[in-house]
Amino acid sequence: MAQVSLDEIEAQTKVALMRHGAAEWVADEVAFAVRKAESVGNRICGLYYLESYCQQLESGRVKGDVEPVVSQPKPGTVVVDAKFGFAQPAFSRALDEAVEAARACGVASLAVGHAHTCTSLGFFTEQIAKRGLVGLGMTNASPIVAPPGGKSRVIGTNPIAFSVPDGTGGIAMQFDQSTTTVALGKITMAKAAGKRIPEGWALDAQGQPTTDPEAALGGSLVSMGGYKGWGFGLMAELLAAGMTGGVVSRDVKPLKAPEGPPHDLGQYYLLMDPDTSGAFYDRLAQVVEGVALDEGARMPGQGKRETDPVDVPDALWAQVAELAG
Repeated sequence: MAQVSLDEIEAQTKVALMRHGAAEWVADEVAFAVRKAESVGNRICGLYYLESYCQQLESGRVKGDVEPVVSQPKPGTVVVDAKFGFAQPAFSRALDEAVEAARACGVASLAVGHAHTCTSLGFFTEQIAKRGLVGLGMTNASPIVAPPGGKSRVIGTNPIAFSVPDGTGGIAMQFDQSTTTVALGKITMAKAAGKRIPEGWALDAQGQPTTDPEAALGGSLVSMGGYKGWGFGLMAELLAAGMTGGVVSRDVKPLKAPEGPPHDLGQYYLLMDPDTSGAFYDRLAQVVEGVALDEGARMPGQGKRETDPVDVPDALWAQVAELAG
């Protein structure tokens, strides 16, 4: 296991992306997102994805040199066409305008359409909260979830992220979670490691519970809380596809496949001004106080701290070095 600084992770990621066809400013945005994921132990959304990024840059499945187009068709609506490029630079280009719209209207939406997978959705809602606004985001993904009682894949893991500012430039609360019991990446990582998965994570192709990750990948994942999580997954599906012009999950090809059509995914965000009621931070304090009544209880995200340097598996770091040339 290698100990690698975040600066080195970001620098090598940028070099690798540029070497495979990304423009420098695009590589900067994506490399920073990889750095953030690794800093909090989110391995699935960090260096684990770099090989896929590079392969898809070479094949043209993701466009690394496009300029996103930002528009504001209504006062509280900001839209950005990612032009089949990465989600991170598209979001970055539109964030200032969306924040201004939220300040002016109280609430604004930011719809990112025709984008590559955003990987870590909380990376984006955290940026909204650090601007002093409440951020809610959702996206869809390749189909892996069957409806309760069914076995045909209809939607993706369809994560939802929610970030709350603390009023002083920090984050009071944040969660970023799939609407399935676990993220798909945990299944693929278990398969790669030759490990079983807990019962309750997935079903096989016949709709039966399985602890075999390979059978799970040939079947479907289970919505968290059964039909309740299924409802949230459908909400994310409709907003991420319908409000951005992106495709529905059934039309998304495997996200990490080196070749194929662009992901064409949508990410939909709501930006809410906490000053609208005049009571938000008082109520936030009351909720935080209530959570703290029991020792060991905490707000979501409260215990998350950035680590630098971080542990990177030797084989993965060797791969990064190879990708960076």
